[in-house]
Amino acid sequence: MRKTILTAVAAFIAGGVVVGAALSQAQPPGPPPGGPNGGHPHGMMGWMQHDRGAEHDRMFKPQDFALVYRAADRNLSPADVQKIAEAFLLFRGNHTWKVTGVGPAADGQIGFSLATAEGSVVAKFTMDPHTGKLNRVG
Repeated sequence: MRKTILTAVAAFIAGGVVVGAALSQAQPPGPPPGGPNGGHPHGMMGWMQHDRGAEHDRMFKPQDFALVYRAADRNLSPADVQKIAEAFLLFRGNHTWKVTGVGPAADGQIGFSLATAEGSVVAKFTMDPHTGKLNRVG
């Protein structure tokens, strides 16, 4: 009986050594399918993606937020657009730029600018309040 238990324990330890050796040789996963943006044509956030030629890791997968319902009409106000733009800057780690000039623009769009801490405008955008589509205008 004792020999059987010792044989079983030895086999278990040997199996663990083999599995550990196999796992230590495993390779890290490759890039996501469809290129560095995971196949999304406008980058991870869908807007303001710069083509720097470097691969960007996804912070999250779309299914991570499957419980969040996307309304057909987002009904965004200027205050909503300002929050979205500010959140984008924070998401990218930019704590110095600010969102300025948020207000109604042509064709029912909501316009805003990104500016440096000193107030110099870097870029101007409009966002469709119904779809959330962003367009750079300057």
